[in-house]
Amino acid sequence: MKRLLIRADDLGYSEGINCGIAAAVAAGLVRSVGVMTNMPAAVHGLGLLYGRQLCLGQHTNICVGRPLTDPARIPSLCTPEGEFKPSRAYREAAKEGRDFVVLDEAIEEIEAQYRQFKALTGREPSYFEGHAVSSANFFQGLEIVAQRHGLPYFAMGRPGEAVIFRHTRVYAYMPRDFKTYEADPFTGVQDAVAHAHEGACDLMVFHPGYIDAYLLDHSSMTTTRLRETAMLCRPEVRAWLAGQDVQLVTYDDLT
Repeated sequence: MKRLLIRADDLGYSEGINCGIAAAVAAGLVRSVGVMTNMPAAVHGLGLLYGRQLCLGQHTNICVGRPLTDPARIPSLCTPEGEFKPSRAYREAAKEGRDFVVLDEAIEEIEAQYRQFKALTGREPSYFEGHAVSSANFFQGLEIVAQRHGLPYFAMGRPGEAVIFRHTRVYAYMPRDFKTYEADPFTGVQDAVAHAHEGACDLMVFHPGYIDAYLLDHSSMTTTRLRETAMLCRPEVRAWLAGQDVQLVTYDDLT
């Protein structure tokens, strides 16, 4: 049987995002959730999920909100106001072939977010990865911290290429037609299942959430989050998946 891992990212981004993730978890399809431990709303989000049997991962973030480290210690990551530099700064630097992230500074903040994860959840992360930014030094820092603490690091792979998690090949799904996907994310689920890999695991990363003021002020991804939330909560989607030759798994199930 083929395997499909459905993951929700960004718990803690805002209370609206938390509520959308909680709704998707309650509907039954989302059982792996990435936590942004630096965000003030992380406590609220974990509270909404309290008591549920979930696979929680550290969704390490260096482009939204404030760091857990004193900004003066990690100036390459921060604005003069002490906020993380936004994702657009990473995109612009990547276009110019630059990586402004200082490795040692990234490691310090990654370590701080790891300590916060344990403090908030009372456990080790079931998987350890990063909120996507264009920085090789950031990803190198994640790998270093993961090795230092024996954490299950999930690397970001190239489209179409497998990432090895423990001993399992994992293929991250990318929509073939983004306009069609954004109009109805269920088309992506159908496509992912139709093209799932034998003897491996296919991953779909969603960003469920409801729109609130913080999201509007800090993210360009808005309506897609709403549509993904609605799709993940539809009983007919769960029923359709139950009828397919695919097993829904979490990172904890991968060996």
